[in-house]
Amino acid sequence: MKSKLTLISLLACSSILFLSGCESKLVVFDPQGPAAKSILDLINWSLIFMVIVVIVVFGLFGYIVWKYREKDDNKDYEPPEEHGNKKLEFIWTAIPIIIVIALTIPTVKTIYNLEKVPKGYEDKKPITIHVTSADWKWIFSYPDQGIETVNYINIPEDTPVHFKLTSASTMQSFWIPALGGQKYTMNKMETQMYLVADNPGSYLGRNTNFNGRGYADMEFEVQAQTKKDFDKWVKEVKQTAPKLTESKYNELLKPTHLGRETFVNTHLQWVNHADMNSKTYTNPELYKTHGYQGKIFDDEKAENQEKTTDHNMDGMNMDMDESKDGGEHHEH
Repeated sequence: MKSKLTLISLLACSSILFLSGCESKLVVFDPQGPAAKSILDLINWSLIFMVIVVIVVFGLFGYIVWKYREKDDNKDYEPPEEHGNKKLEFIWTAIPIIIVIALTIPTVKTIYNLEKVPKGYEDKKPITIHVTSADWKWIFSYPDQGIETVNYINIPEDTPVHFKLTSASTMQSFWIPALGGQKYTMNKMETQMYLVADNPGSYLGRNTNFNGRGYADMEFEVQAQTKKDFDKWVKEVKQTAPKLTESKYNELLKPTHLGRETFVNTHLQWVNHADMNSKTYTNPELYKTHGYQGKIFDDEKAENQEKTTDHNMDGMNMDMDESKDGGEHHEH
């Protein structure tokens, strides 16, 4: 059944591929994880409805054109005046509603399911990776392993990965097509998603949200490994990688193109993502540029204090001017 659905999907997209010159094999039609498979099922379901609608519309169009074409015996035919047909009006109003409902229900179910650990992996402990997008690079932090990487991720296969996403600059989009859908990264906010790689392999990830001249090269590699190989990689990094310093992290946030980099330590010690109520920043500049993962950081108190101070200063100046004016009047 799945092979038939995939065949329908590919046939529906063949004309688009031909016209656009894209590769014949789209990554979204070759899912490598449960999240991507759920999205593909939703795509196939939508395409089936599109095909049905197109067939019915063009079938009715051809039937009507043929049936009511001009012929020798109806050249002088004058159709009677019609004032509407309630039965037909009900049918052509109900059909779109049914289609919308049929598309909405699986779409909503899929969206909500994608926010949770994929079905069948609930009992497996997920690995947590903090994702920070910057111009024009991706920074990945492994809090449990004490590792930070730039422009690549290594993950164990068949294990849920809990991505916590934020941005150190503009809003960007985190997308690994073979493993799941895209999700935005936003400054001073945190979004999250769960992905699983079914098999070892290399998968391309990228930014799909335009954020400047360097966004097109903002790509990263996801290397799914066996648990043994992943543990070996973690051990090697801790033995060989340099330590990440606060000054080095400040350099990473600058708008630059970088290759792959690996560090022991993470920037989480300066930008506290874990404690939702914490406001710990050793560097005020990091607070201003990077923001706070987990919720929109509330600066209104500081702004209100500044406004209150300015207002009080203005009031004091006005009082001083009035006193001065009053003195001058008194002298007169």
